Amino acid sequence: MLINAILLGIVAGIAILDERIFGVVLLERPLVIGMLVGLVLGDVKSGIIIGAQLELIWMGIAGIGASTPPDVVTGGVLGTAFAILSGHGVAVALALAVPIAVLAQSLGVLVRVINSYFLHRADQYAKTANFRGVTLMMWIPPILFFLSVFIPTFLAILVGANEVSALINAIPKTILDGLTVAGNLLPAIGFALLLDMLFTKKMAVYFFLGFLAASYLKLDITAIALFGTCLAIIIYVILNRDDHTPAFEQVTDNLTEGEIDFE
Repeated sequence: MLINAILLGIVAGIAILDERIFGVVLLERPLVIGMLVGLVLGDVKSGIIIGAQLELIWMGIAGIGASTPPDVVTGGVLGTAFAILSGHGVAVALALAVPIAVLAQSLGVLVRVINSYFLHRADQYAKTANFRGVTLMMWIPPILFFLSVFIPTFLAILVGANEVSALINAIPKTILDGLTVAGNLLPAIGFALLLDMLFTKKMAVYFFLGFLAASYLKLDITAIALFGTCLAIIIYVILNRDDHTPAFEQVTDNLTEGEIDFE
């Protein structure tokens, strides 16, 4: 369990650095995290399935301005890990990942407050052309972000895995069934958050088109996605087609060199 705790802590630490020092490579997305957790624990299939379910919940989560969203990295890693270790799958992952992400959000806020100090220190070093100091101040915040998820993940897996598994096994089946039903509703919340950002009057017709295709034509998600892609290409071609207006005929002057036409 010690090795798994270290590896999962490293997975969480690397994932939290996405959009910070790695650029946007989507390492912090639950779908990727679920696969990596499954790879560490020897159950990649379950990791991908759980990660996909968590992705549906958090696909509309984004940190805008000074707002700090729930920590999907810590929630995703621990929720997926506990679900795989307990053997109860998606229901447990959804029940644990969301509250863990909300709790870990507070730690993320604390790290951001601390990092603001190093930002001001970097400004002071820059005024005196102390490039070594600026470099140091730029590296400390990512290290703190790494530790902010590595330590909780490591301790939770090392100390709490057996206790969490025992607790989950002690939960009555009726409650687990209720968690499963609630978990099936959570992806709808994720889509609602996403629609809240994307839904406009111009986009409404496409939303209802997809809804009708799923409800009445009984098309699956893949078919609707392919249909939407074809529709997007058609609309793009129509809106960006060349305007074949006749070119003006070139008028040439028959003036000889040095001759001036005053007409």
